[in-house]
Amino acid sequence: MRRFVSMPRPQVLAATLALTFFMLPAHAFADDEARRAILELRQQVRQMHEQNQQARFLLADQIETLQHELAEMRGQLERMRFELDINKRSSQDQSGGSSIQVSNPQEQAAFDNAMGLFRSGKYKEAAQGLNSFLSDYPNSQLASEARFYLGSSQYATKDFKGSIAQLQQLVQAAPNDPRAPDALLIVAAGKIELNDMAGAKTSLQQIVRDYPQSSAADTAKSRLELLQ
Repeated sequence: MRRFVSMPRPQVLAATLALTFFMLPAHAFADDEARRAILELRQQVRQMHEQNQQARFLLADQIETLQHELAEMRGQLERMRFELDINKRSSQDQSGGSSIQVSNPQEQAAFDNAMGLFRSGKYKEAAQGLNSFLSDYPNSQLASEARFYLGSSQYATKDFKGSIAQLQQLVQAAPNDPRAPDALLIVAAGKIELNDMAGAKTSLQQIVRDYPQSSAADTAKSRLELLQ
């Protein structure tokens, strides 16, 4: 039979305290490591969140920049198309004799000189000439035509508000003028440039409603689809 040697009470207490002393640092060390790991993980999550936010902001800025560039490209393309259409029409007027000829040679010369500037792409000078013509000959048979090309010149020089005012005046004064639907197309384009999408839609819808047989009506329909 084994015999156990009993230790004196003081020695048992000392041994217990020593064992507790050596065990406590191990537990404390494990707790510190866990807390440190949690803090580091939180820091990493915070950094990842901040990086994601920065990436989202950067992406949003890039998308907005691309949208602006695309809008500018569309505007440039629209202006180029507009200038080609208007120059083609003015050339047809000159060669085909569709423009009205007036008996007053000075009146005719004033109009022809302004139109010559327009055909040469000197839109600022053309606008000045056509404006002077309308001031000097407000009741001319060429007034509607002059107003159309004045509004067109103003659009080409980016005076969109002036262009809209002139062309709307043309449509109101002469709704049956053959240039009225084209004038409304330019009005709609000017309103788009001014970011008045609702106004642009109204002008395009007016073309489709009031001038359904015109070539401008087909253009208006396609542009309305783009504005949906």
